[in-house]
Amino acid sequence: MAKTKTAKILQFRVIIEQDEDGLFVATCPAIPACHTQGDTYEEAEKNIKEVIKLCLEVAKDDEEYRASIDFGEEQTSRFIGIQEIFVPRPSFL
Repeated sequence: MAKTKTAKILQFRVIIEQDEDGLFVATCPAIPACHTQGDTYEEAEKNIKEVIKLCLEVAKDDEEYRASIDFGEEQTSRFIGIQEIFVPRPSFL
């Protein structure tokens, strides 16, 4: 979801995960087909910012694509975090 901070700034939530090959994969769920990767976390973060900008450029001229983006104007919640939780493996697995 995007959240308007000022008239000129949008805020999007991004998920960055490390895959089995060690690459960092970044996705912006609010924007269809908005994903990228990088060799480092910082590179993935830089790349996803560029991809978001490119997607918004496409949306400027494509009304159907623009309508598919969740700008989250009514979003009032604040993201806190995601934590991996480890539990003992059950005997049936």
